[in-house]
Amino acid sequence: MTASRFLDGFTLRDETVNGVRIHFASAGDGPPVLLLHGHPQTHVVWRKIAPDLVKAGYSVMAPDLRGYGDSEKVESHAPHLPYSKREMAQDQVALMRALGHERFAVVGHDRGGRVAHRMALDHPDAVDRLVVLDIAPTLTMYDLTNQEFATRYFWWFFLIQPEDLPERMIGQDPEYFLRRHIGGQVKTAGAVCDDVMAEYLRTYLNPATIHAICEDYRAAATIDLEHDRADADQMVNAPLMAIWGDKGVVGELYDVLATWKDKAHHVSGRGFPCGHAIPEEAPEALLSEVLAFLKA
Repeated sequence: MTASRFLDGFTLRDETVNGVRIHFASAGDGPPVLLLHGHPQTHVVWRKIAPDLVKAGYSVMAPDLRGYGDSEKVESHAPHLPYSKREMAQDQVALMRALGHERFAVVGHDRGGRVAHRMALDHPDAVDRLVVLDIAPTLTMYDLTNQEFATRYFWWFFLIQPEDLPERMIGQDPEYFLRRHIGGQVKTAGAVCDDVMAEYLRTYLNPATIHAICEDYRAAATIDLEHDRADADQMVNAPLMAIWGDKGVVGELYDVLATWKDKAHHVSGRGFPCGHAIPEEAPEALLSEVLAFLKA
């Protein structure tokens, strides 16, 4: 184990679970909380709130999702099953069990929120409560797609193109793509400092990472939708809190609470005056809401 450069007081390690090596940061004692990042970030996105969750008395695990960061890049092609949210959720449940946690809270941002949603459906006995950050349900967003959404969330439709078109195009200048992507979503100046951007870029420069990310999105547009349609009548039983950025696409285009009330029995939430990267743009407000929700 080595000390994390970005999450104060956390150590880094790897664990092989569900047939895949997962890299994660962990610290603390007490009730367990699992933090799941989104695209194009890694577990480092939690650097501004994870240490404070530990100080508040929680045991915190912040992994890199399969394919992202320093976690294993699993071979995948059509029909994209290895990057289905079902498999990605199984990774995290298996990780938490390997660490001795049978039941836990989950906070998921972006792609991590979609993994968390699937986890709550497939593993209701494991998920104690659920926080989703700046997403509406995947099937809902695809069903409501219009020109404005397709324009502003173009990568949902670019990354799903057949292998290896997006991989080659991004691979010509991955730093440009990464900086433009993050820069377009973050609405708070200084939220992502240079050393953190460099850390995101370090793993994004790996062609296997780019392919894994494309497979994640391809799965979301294919096998994940099949799973979501099959479970259309299944509701999340765990309390669910939705937080969104009022300046982001999700907050501007959707009634976020209404979308989640269609998918869960116990829903609360609010918007923050920021963009998409809530853990980086509004960490103090997010920490306050999460702590209150965990203690409720």
